[in-house]
Amino acid sequence: MNPESSRNEILLPIHFRYFKKNTYSYSALIPVLPDVDFVKEPVFGIMLYSFFTNQKEDVFSEVSKARALGVSAFFIAGGPHPSGAPAETLDYFDAVVIGEGEETLPALISQVRSNFQNGGDLRFGFETLSGIAFKNNAGEVIFSPPGDSVLMDRYPCFSPGGIWRPLEISRGCPHRCKFCQTPRIFGHRMRHRSVSEIVKYAAYYDDLRFISSNAFAYRSSGAAPKPDKVKELLSALSALENKRIFFGTFPSEVRPEFVTEEMIALLGKYCANESLSIGAQSGSDSVLTEIGRGHSAEDIYAAADLCFDSNITPIVDFIIGFPSETLEDQEKTLEMIDQICRRGGEVRAHYLTPLPSTPYENIVPSEVSPEISKQLGKLALGGKLKGTWESFQKFE
Repeated sequence: MNPESSRNEILLPIHFRYFKKNTYSYSALIPVLPDVDFVKEPVFGIMLYSFFTNQKEDVFSEVSKARALGVSAFFIAGGPHPSGAPAETLDYFDAVVIGEGEETLPALISQVRSNFQNGGDLRFGFETLSGIAFKNNAGEVIFSPPGDSVLMDRYPCFSPGGIWRPLEISRGCPHRCKFCQTPRIFGHRMRHRSVSEIVKYAAYYDDLRFISSNAFAYRSSGAAPKPDKVKELLSALSALENKRIFFGTFPSEVRPEFVTEEMIALLGKYCANESLSIGAQSGSDSVLTEIGRGHSAEDIYAAADLCFDSNITPIVDFIIGFPSETLEDQEKTLEMIDQICRRGGEVRAHYLTPLPSTPYENIVPSEVSPEISKQLGKLALGGKLKGTWESFQKFE
């Protein structure tokens, strides 16, 4: 970075590269970086990126082109893909924030700004920070010690003067599903925002929606629901005037074994739910066991039954293409999907994406049977199924 003005007269500006799919990241950063703005292309200063694996090629290409054009910027990456594949990301970026950024990112930016004003190597002192990866002058990837897990109540859900997002109520997951990055990024121990903090930020909304890996696990370890804790939250939110509560719907979901009569009753008493998002992933017990899901196919059927009995539409997620998946496994998944759709439920299909830092990082997804694909296509054309179940097929 070689601006014309003297370095010690410049406080490097901070820019967040905005994409439609990283709005939540930007919203979370505003409270800890109040002078950040968002841009749609790289510019002078500190450039922040947060992106998923399916966006990496576009992001890497953009950063490479910016460097070739001489854009004077220090590029920092964070989010799901950089956290899972920091070494790859550092082929394009100057530093990677691994995992949660509320504490790490401000410290990193402060160090970069200080180094810039002092006229030294912008990476000086990085080894003293926590939770980052960078390359030293020899081109070696250096990992600093991991940072502590963030205490959620220390950081706002969003800045009232910035972009709002759904209320993040929990982080982490104790389950070890082989396809999922969540426990690898946020840890295997669930952490929760307090009822008082959630109520505080709920005041800004009329319709309340939530972010959690499993909304029904609120204030629990994630091993089993604590209905009394969920009731405490929903009761407090319902005391606010003119609020509609949508609990366990997108962008959250719930695990099927957490769908109990007591939890459904809480929805009926406090919430405006007409649907419930359920993470099933497969209709085959052998696949569910292999991927470490921690529940059975019967749990999925039972959860759907409870929803139908209560006039709640189950919206059920499935992943197709697990490496151990056989034709018989796919047929069991199709059978479950068909039963859910016939009864009035909805399904979201996903073709397995091997994600970095997961046990499935380097696997090749299994092929989808032509007959299975044909039947899924019919359900999609009928409006009961959305998503992607093969790399080239998409119905939205």
